[in-house]
Amino acid sequence: MNIERLRWWQIEDLLPIENDLFGKEAWSAPMFWNELANGHHYLVATEDDGAILGYAGLAVGQDEAWINNIAVRRDAQRRGIARALMDVLLAEARRHRVHEVLLEVAADNVAAQKLYAAYGFEVVGVRRGYYQPTNTDALVMQLELRDA
Repeated sequence: MNIERLRWWQIEDLLPIENDLFGKEAWSAPMFWNELANGHHYLVATEDDGAILGYAGLAVGQDEAWINNIAVRRDAQRRGIARALMDVLLAEARRHRVHEVLLEVAADNVAAQKLYAAYGFEVVGVRRGYYQPTNTDALVMQLELRDA
């Protein structure tokens, strides 16, 4: 597995993963284009042949960073790819010396919540009906970076 910066030409290849995992709430190509255009830190995990296994994104602000998404292709899950992506995102947040990293996760996505909790993220809030059109609540999770 390789982890590298997401390039614009890879967006079309990650959309089937996005649509499979997130259905009606999936991001569109223009949303990913906007993230790259705004200089956000996006990664892609690939096989040696270039096939996309997963991707993740981080937006860095003055004192905080937001993990915008982490997604791993269904047939590649449970192989440590999400953890590898998370490690690189958190290293980037530390490089920018932010004090906290936040993310939103669907209240019904227990597997993702367990992953984030394993890194020390804690629930600090709820956004009712955040994910549309399913009206699913989002948990806001926070990790304080003491070594930033």
